[in-house]
Amino acid sequence: MTQIRRRPAPAPTRRALMALTMAAAMGAALPATAFEIDGAPKVAFIYAATARDGGWNEALDDARLIVEDQLGLDIATVESVPEEATALKNAIDLFVGRGFNVIVATGYGYSEGILEAASLHPDVAFVNASGATNAANLEGFYTRTYQGWYLAGMAAAATSQSGQIGIVAGFPVGVVNWDVNAFALGAQAIDPEIETTVVYTNSWWDPVKEGEVAQAMLDQGIDVIGNNLSSAAPFIAAEKAGAKSVGFQLDMSQHAPNGHLTSVVFHWDKYLLPTLAGLQDGSWAPSEWGAFPGMADGTVGLTPLSDDVPADVAARIAETAAAIEAGTFEVFAGPVAAQDGTVVVPEGEVLDDGGLWGMEFLVEGVTGTLN
Repeated sequence: MTQIRRRPAPAPTRRALMALTMAAAMGAALPATAFEIDGAPKVAFIYAATARDGGWNEALDDARLIVEDQLGLDIATVESVPEEATALKNAIDLFVGRGFNVIVATGYGYSEGILEAASLHPDVAFVNASGATNAANLEGFYTRTYQGWYLAGMAAAATSQSGQIGIVAGFPVGVVNWDVNAFALGAQAIDPEIETTVVYTNSWWDPVKEGEVAQAMLDQGIDVIGNNLSSAAPFIAAEKAGAKSVGFQLDMSQHAPNGHLTSVVFHWDKYLLPTLAGLQDGSWAPSEWGAFPGMADGTVGLTPLSDDVPADVAARIAETAAAIEAGTFEVFAGPVAAQDGTVVVPEGEVLDDGGLWGMEFLVEGVTGTLN
């Protein structure tokens, strides 16, 4: 049974996302039960694109290398397996037939196929990055990226001369909208009057369009560009214009050595190491709702701040990061208002995980539409 939506499909409807989130929120959670594999872990990674793609897959592949080193595992990989059922089934059947008992998939598009595989191979453990499905031997996992984007927004506001910042995003779904909104709220913590513009490309990978969107923002006077995607195009455009930039997934400073402020980066080894160690010692207990770690677990963070970020703001960013990790600061603590001024999170309340997954609003101070 699908429990929680993780990384969104390429063209989901917002209604479908909301329905799925509500179903997850209304279900009765059951205690996690330990799952044991037969014998020592024999692990395989399945990538939807090339492993060293400069973004999403590369962040996961970096984690694979760390896991191999620290746990002494020799992990098999297969690349460019399309996110469709037959291709995934063939790859999994091949690995299982060769005795692999732990499969690590790397994309939302694998969600239904890997759920079927978990049912067909009940003795095999499955985990899926940004996966939307969970079972007794399957756990989807993602991280609280909005925490890092809030901090990045603080850095953006502190370095903007125009009072206008922008963010290039993929699809207008919960796990993207929370990054956009967090970026804006972090910026507003430094400059309450700052304006944040978002443009959705309706694609996960379109360097030409991403570059055009970034250039259009620069032409409008925006002088800090956040890129919620993997392409280098927005960084190159910002660098040529003498503007600042913020990256995502990996350290993107190589694409903008002069203007890059920081990157919100994944550290998937912080999830995979304890997960695979638990499979080694028989203590792994997959959550019915999937795993949702954050900065406190080390799965998401920032690269070192540029010297362009003023020292006093850098200190505030460090203090806020410490508070997030300690659980004493919540990015979406009320009052939070939507673009039209409607209060979506009242004062004294905090947006829960169901509200995060189904986030269907842009916060006050953001220019852009959910389309």
